[in-house]
Amino acid sequence: MIIWINGTFGSGKTTTAYELHKRVKNSFVYDPERFGFVLMANVPAEISKGDFQDYPLWREANYSLLKQIAIEYKGTIIVPMTLTNEQYFTDIIGRLRDIGIEIKHYTLTASKTTIQKRLRTRFEGKNSWAYQQIEGRVASLSKDRFKEHIQTDQMSIDEVVETIARLSGIELMPDYRTKFQKGFERLAIKLKEISIFK
Repeated sequence: MIIWINGTFGSGKTTTAYELHKRVKNSFVYDPERFGFVLMANVPAEISKGDFQDYPLWREANYSLLKQIAIEYKGTIIVPMTLTNEQYFTDIIGRLRDIGIEIKHYTLTASKTTIQKRLRTRFEGKNSWAYQQIEGRVASLSKDRFKEHIQTDQMSIDEVVETIARLSGIELMPDYRTKFQKGFERLAIKLKEISIFK
């Protein structure tokens, strides 16, 4: 099974994915962005695209590798990735479903105010790329194509994880970490995200 966690930047996808990973036995977090970074670093600036998702190669590479992993790996694959273009959704998720791979897709949603607040905790202000993408991405993700939607404004990360597990029909392992341990681990993930986008 693949659990695809969608949502605009700052919606909590990555933190949710890694928290889910900690509580789902035999699970793996797959990050489609890694191919994007390779592409952006190896294309001359004069012909580069503004968004690595616009490269057909990015979509094909992620489709192919996810297909292989899903066939060979017996656990749960967790994919945190913003995907708002309906054609790109079809190019990856649609094609995987067409060959019989089970994909549970969830979009984490929140108000613009909440998303802006979350982005500020990543030190991303009004001039950041992620901040400027909010309205367009939120509008796209509101479409039926991107259901199932999970409204997260009033939810903790733990509640989001529990909701995804319940909707996916998977069992969560007990979480014996202290509040401090959870906070430290989530901060580490956030700092990693900041270093990626800077």
